[in-house]
Amino acid sequence: MNRAPDPSEPAAFISLAPPDVAGWTAAFERCDIPVLATTIEALDGLRAHEDAVDAHSLADTLAADPLMTLKLLRHVAALRRDRERSDPETATEALVMLGITPFFRDFDQLTAVEQRLARQPVAQAGLNRVLQRAHRAARFALGFAVHRQDHDAAQIHEAALLHGFAEMLLWLHAPSLALAVLKRQHEQPGLRSRTAQRALLHIELGELQQALMNRWRLPELLVRISNGRESQLAQVRNVQLAIQLARHSEQGWDNPALPDDVTAIAELLNLAPAPTLHLLHSLSL
Repeated sequence: MNRAPDPSEPAAFISLAPPDVAGWTAAFERCDIPVLATTIEALDGLRAHEDAVDAHSLADTLAADPLMTLKLLRHVAALRRDRERSDPETATEALVMLGITPFFRDFDQLTAVEQRLARQPVAQAGLNRVLQRAHRAARFALGFAVHRQDHDAAQIHEAALLHGFAEMLLWLHAPSLALAVLKRQHEQPGLRSRTAQRALLHIELGELQQALMNRWRLPELLVRISNGRESQLAQVRNVQLAIQLARHSEQGWDNPALPDDVTAIAELLNLAPAPTLHLLHSLSL
């Protein structure tokens, strides 16, 4: 597999915050989406046995990398922009629409996250935290969906995995600004992340994510979760609570917000609080 430019000449980082959501959207439109080095290595192995690869097995490989999943969904939606049929809701659907051979052809040159941030170790650490939280949320979301016997469990898992993609892109393409937001929050304990983002980025990341989802025609469930208007729907609630729990339990199980999370999740799953807490601990392993 060919590789993107050497890290000695990385694509320029965004160091000055655009003035508004439109400016940020335009900036990220011009940016490539790097993927994890482990993903590139796995795809190299699969490429050598392309005839034995199907959409489901390939999607399982991509599921470990929210950035590659995002890259695929964005790519396939762009190819289908003028078509009447609906856009893919999962990576598996995207791969079926695209085809295995076109996938390996279209993604022949990939930039590794580790290459992109080779000289930005603090940004790499920041991105890793977001990725770990995304995987934790996705694990919780899938567990809730399986318990609820939801037939769209794969879609729910993927929506949770992708929920923080705007923050991932910020660490990848504007690491100094991402670090400034984090530093401001450390300097002012209790400061809401949205307030820090508005002060330093001129936007809230939620606004940017909504704009990018619409621009890139990302899955409907992900859009529903982010717009905040359909939280009564079971699937939306499933993902929202998983994301919330992942954030609150990130540093352990003594966060004062967790009892309310457990109560809400117990209601969603139709369980008593004690077995709900047992389930959550088992899913967090």
